[in-house]
Amino acid sequence: MGADFPVLRNYPTPEKRLIETMAGGVAVLDYNGDGLEDLFFTNGAPPPYYRKRGPEDCNRLFRNLGGRRFEDVTEKVGLCGTGYDFAAAAGGGFLFVGGLKSALFRYQKGVFERVLVPNFPEIEGWAVGGGWFDYDRDGDLDLFVVRYVQWNPATEPRCAGYYCHPREYRGLSNLLFRNDKGRFTDVSAASGIAAHVGKGMSVSFADFDSDGRLDIFVANDAVPNFLFRNRGDGTFEEVAENAGVAINDDGRALSSMGADFRDLDNDGRPDLFVTALRNETFPFYRNLGKALFEDRTYQSLVGKATLGVSGWSCGIYDLDNDGRKDLVAVNGDVQLTAKQPNLLLRQRADGRFEATTFGEPAFHRGAAFGDLDGDGAIDIVVTRLGQAPYIEWGTAKGHWLAVRAPLGSVVKIGDQTNVATTAVGYASSSSPIVHFGLGERTMVEKVEVTFPSGESQVFENIKADRFLDAYESYPKALAPRVGN
Repeated sequence: MGADFPVLRNYPTPEKRLIETMAGGVAVLDYNGDGLEDLFFTNGAPPPYYRKRGPEDCNRLFRNLGGRRFEDVTEKVGLCGTGYDFAAAAGGGFLFVGGLKSALFRYQKGVFERVLVPNFPEIEGWAVGGGWFDYDRDGDLDLFVVRYVQWNPATEPRCAGYYCHPREYRGLSNLLFRNDKGRFTDVSAASGIAAHVGKGMSVSFADFDSDGRLDIFVANDAVPNFLFRNRGDGTFEEVAENAGVAINDDGRALSSMGADFRDLDNDGRPDLFVTALRNETFPFYRNLGKALFEDRTYQSLVGKATLGVSGWSCGIYDLDNDGRKDLVAVNGDVQLTAKQPNLLLRQRADGRFEATTFGEPAFHRGAAFGDLDGDGAIDIVVTRLGQAPYIEWGTAKGHWLAVRAPLGSVVKIGDQTNVATTAVGYASSSSPIVHFGLGERTMVEKVEVTFPSGESQVFENIKADRFLDAYESYPKALAPRVGN
């Protein structure tokens, strides 16, 4: 409503180049600090892949004007892009755009500035995702970059009229950049991240072992997933196999795509929801504590609901404001032969999920979540190959509470726990505002916010249906407020 969103151009060719299937990230971000969340879309590029884009191929930034109206401000801020782009990751006044040529931007009060060498190193390889978190608890948000496979158009394999399986390509390690007051240092090797080669599709963050430090989950395509446990000394230990999230209960490494990492069953421990391809199901890994997960995909009815579709981006959000988080998956065939609808899996009181579809069948890819119109219901922005994106506007009737807190903060009300994060789903970046559904409750007796530093703040007797700003209780130097 109120804007002509751009067609997502992936430029399919007879050669069936792998990159054509994977474009389409979207970011929800407040780039100008006016309290309204804006939208940024990545876009593909025409062959030959490295020539400058035309206006129709640009990435696009849309300013939220309120009233479900948006204005295209791309030319004003200079975010068109230079090549085939996939991912968008926003946080702390930074926007990472991942692609065949990646870029980092700093934004404040509506102005974007490219961060260049030596403040940000050149990134080599195909970046398909990214996320922001403070892994060393120094107050600066650090950047994790997800890389997929080694791709070269001159040597790309041909697979009899199909897009080739990932096994035909060599994988890449992921990257970690430590942020020291706006200067980024590549610590991938020193941290242990570079020692693990995968075929990454997405990243999400949570403190899965309750030691006060954020850990990293990387969804890998057709090879085992990674779970990097934060040791607290600047290094990470890869523990996915021991934790039970590397493969599924059938012993298969799935075509893992998007992921969200947050408490789904209100027991205070972050769980994992991961999308995959048709006939694989979308795993739901329940956190049992003691650094162990249990595959609950079939018992929860998620397996039955997801067996027939191919999922890309996803999210764990309370869409009906009943106090129980639901699951969302946006879907589309990887071979671009069958358009698919999206899935909403509403959580029932017994902890199982009931599936309905939304959106017309399409080749859906990216999805980002946030309350774009401020009515207390979560809205979903969805991208589609060969079509314009659209917004699925939320219609929740229950009461709600939204908490603004620094990325990585854990917020608890009653038996509900949630985390402030923008790293959600595939190639996309969601609102950092922490959303709670309250059902019929009109008052929250206690809101407990634990900041990334380990400090905490308690707010008491908070009325429902409002935004609560926890930034005022946190040192401003440690919590960049402008632009999420």
